[in-house]
Amino acid sequence: MANKERKEKIRLRRDLVQIAALVEHGARVLDIGCGDGALLEYLASQCRVDGRGMELSQAGVNACVGRGLSVVQGDADLDLASYPSQGFDYAILSQTLQATKHPDRVLAELVRIGRRAIVSLPNFGQWRIRAQLLGRGRMPRTLTLGYEWYNTPNIHLCTLGDFFDLCRQQGIRVERFIPCHRDGRAIFPSLSGFAGVANLIADQAVFVLTSEAGHRP
Repeated sequence: MANKERKEKIRLRRDLVQIAALVEHGARVLDIGCGDGALLEYLASQCRVDGRGMELSQAGVNACVGRGLSVVQGDADLDLASYPSQGFDYAILSQTLQATKHPDRVLAELVRIGRRAIVSLPNFGQWRIRAQLLGRGRMPRTLTLGYEWYNTPNIHLCTLGDFFDLCRQQGIRVERFIPCHRDGRAIFPSLSGFAGVANLIADQAVFVLTSEAGHRP
């Protein structure tokens, strides 16, 4: 029963199933902003990964330790520099980049630490958000962005187009791009070749990234 409840919990999270499907079995994984450890626990049990985690909140760290996971308390803006280059196969940051103080620096650290980085983030360019701004003239609220303007942890919201631009500026290669609905399902037919259309339709997206300097074809 416990295993069934845990799988259902993972299905409730918007992007975690998409991320888990991108991770190779037996890989070394660092999950930054790992929350209560649901993704790490799933990867350890289903993909046999060698998983580590970093989480800012003490409550999240406690929950991870309760699951038997190797997780330390840390801040992505401050503590990623202490990790060795290419020390992991995957550095994962799910729904957290927009809550960091320096997304550009955090992104650079991710592709330094991991052979690949997997990043998911909400899309502020989605049509419902544009319609709310145009029609109401107020900061929008959606299922993906469910906070009021005054209590949101999301301090650096961006569109998918903005994120692609940042990757180009930093010499980061987008190896794979999965636009998703608000519930985390990949949009079908795939819009991965049509970033402009995805920027209008997708509620969120998952990116697989590598450093151009470190990429090997």
